Amino acid sequence: MDVLKKIPVREQDAKERAANWQEVSFGYGKEEAVEESQRCLSCKNAKCIEGCPVSIDIPGFITQVKEGNIKEAAKVIGRSSSLPAVCGRVCPQESQCEGKCIRGLKGESVSIGKLERFVADWARENNIKPEQPTEKNGRKVAVVGSGPAGLTCAGDLARKGYDVTIFEALHEAGGVLTYGIPEFRLPKKKVVQAEIDNVKALGVIIETNVVIGKATTIDELMNEEGFEAVFIGSGAGLPKFMGIPGENANGVFSANEYLTRNNLMKAYAKDYDTPIFEGKKVVVVGGGNVAMDAARTALRLGAEVHIVYRRSEEELPARVEEVHHAKEEGVIFDLLTNPTEILTDENAWVKGIRCIRMELGEPDASGRRRPKEIVGSEFEIEADAVIMSLGTSPNPLISASTEGLDVNKWQCIVADELNGATTKTGVYAGGDAVTGAATVILAMGAGKAAAEGIDEFLTESN
Repeated sequence: MDVLKKIPVREQDAKERAANWQEVSFGYGKEEAVEESQRCLSCKNAKCIEGCPVSIDIPGFITQVKEGNIKEAAKVIGRSSSLPAVCGRVCPQESQCEGKCIRGLKGESVSIGKLERFVADWARENNIKPEQPTEKNGRKVAVVGSGPAGLTCAGDLARKGYDVTIFEALHEAGGVLTYGIPEFRLPKKKVVQAEIDNVKALGVIIETNVVIGKATTIDELMNEEGFEAVFIGSGAGLPKFMGIPGENANGVFSANEYLTRNNLMKAYAKDYDTPIFEGKKVVVVGGGNVAMDAARTALRLGAEVHIVYRRSEEELPARVEEVHHAKEEGVIFDLLTNPTEILTDENAWVKGIRCIRMELGEPDASGRRRPKEIVGSEFEIEADAVIMSLGTSPNPLISASTEGLDVNKWQCIVADELNGATTKTGVYAGGDAVTGAATVILAMGAGKAAAEGIDEFLTESN
């Protein structure tokens, strides 16, 4: 065994998986996991924990894997994370825990994410349930949204003895885990539903089809239904567009709608009647993980797919693994390219997209080199569908219906990063509703911080 190199993870063949909806990665088996765990140096001052937004005791759980005690490893992870099988699959570990791994200084970092996935999958397959709260304190907390922020906050509060009810606007729980991330990256029944069931096993109640701001309000929850605190983890479901000519044409979709139809409403499955536009040549505008998800979904629905992104590959915000998988499967990358107009036929259907070549200039405020147009470099790409994947912002429904809840100019709720406290007493918020579209694990970190903040607030007000 070469301790400087990761134990490779088995995957579906690229050509085969591009034509099915099964999970791309097979994950580690027990022998592979134990072998990979032996690469961990068990650092006393573990930098990997610093890189984890939910502060999992990473050397602690990996030590248990080394010893073959997977049940104990699951317990260690479960003390910090309500969604380990999700995180093991979709977290950007390379820029977080694994990015801080000391082993990575002289070789490849330990595959922390793959080990977490293995432990979580083993625990599910062996029916290992999370540790139950010791006693209830009889105090009620409401959570708005059942995505990663809401589930994490609810799980942590339930462990502390609170009676927690989650209110979910859609007909299924899971938030972005259910509607946003495709089956081939995150299986819904096997993984997402199982982790939701684990949160419910802690005593958390989930009520679906409840739109806060319409069916009831934050004030009504607190003043009439007896909830002493509320956490808002409603995500960011309002898609952004470019504002270019032709954007209202038939055949232009937001990635949000496109993925929701396919993932939540199972448009890809033959036994569902959900309609979805199966284009022959699809252009996806954007370079993040959502753009990769939309592109790889369109590919599986039978299209030739182009990703159009205005910066170079080095600046792609998507995970390296997702870009690699997309390329393997046959997605075409048109980089340093920016759309200027969507072209339509006489019936107002998309027939193509006009673009201009870009070059990178000086760095902008974020440190990334600013793209500039190359004059006279316009060209056209033939297409019958365009999917806009340019980020999302929070729906203003909750903030508009809640007096005293401040938002910023992007309609994001203003909240303290350390404890989730908003400008309204007893109301906390976190995740994409506060930051705008970000990662699952950052939303979980915010949910965890808010649970601590709510506990402190209610303990002091007792």
